[in-house]
Amino acid sequence: MSQNLSSRIQLKTAIVTGGSRGIGQAIAMRLAKDGFAVVVNYAGNAAKAEETVAAIEAAGGNAVAVRGDVGNPADVARLFAAARETFGGIDVVVNSAGIMPLAPIAESSLDAFDKTIATNLRGAFLVMAQAAQQLGKGGRIIALSSSVLAKAFPAYGAYIASKAGVEGLVHVLANELRGRDITVNAVAPGPVATELFFTGKSDEQVAQIAKLAPLERLGTPEEIAAAVSFLAGPDGSWVNAQVLRVNGGFA
Repeated sequence: MSQNLSSRIQLKTAIVTGGSRGIGQAIAMRLAKDGFAVVVNYAGNAAKAEETVAAIEAAGGNAVAVRGDVGNPADVARLFAAARETFGGIDVVVNSAGIMPLAPIAESSLDAFDKTIATNLRGAFLVMAQAAQQLGKGGRIIALSSSVLAKAFPAYGAYIASKAGVEGLVHVLANELRGRDITVNAVAPGPVATELFFTGKSDEQVAQIAKLAPLERLGTPEEIAAAVSFLAGPDGSWVNAQVLRVNGGFA
């Protein structure tokens, strides 16, 4: 760590699930730049998580990597416990962990469906449940959804179903936290230039999707991170139970 324990405990702390790569990594680095100590959660790639931590520390920030499957209740509980033990508290929780296997709505795709729901929807439920239990006044809960909900592309059935569920959880949890001064919102990116987006797509498919938005390009992870930064920061204090679609006009 780049600062001693006493100074770290004075920082606000953010947990970012799926924070080792892509949009999650950009969010972790942006929140660190904003002054948060960051807990970088990852599912399996320790090297990428440590790269994210090292980059944050090289820029003068504080971060720690914590492994855990967001779909596993014990792992999620350990993640939150590690955040408290390391940094003394939790102020912001960003659930960015997600997978996007593409498959038709067919019985043969059931395994892909179950895996997508387990990570994207069950994981969001568990992370948001822990956040609701542990955050105090002024806390922020931010879940990643997707603007592809409006498109109904073939083979996106499981992914769209999982993200529609996430948006439902956001609206309900905001009401369940009435009176506690904790906001609950979602950020729904359009197509973003990440490994998750490019996997399984041809160059022609990528080009076609990039042209769908009026801005006629893919978004960047940093642009999504900027929206999360707004919701996590002081300027987002009156935004609650909303889905912020950051998509260049994609939908």
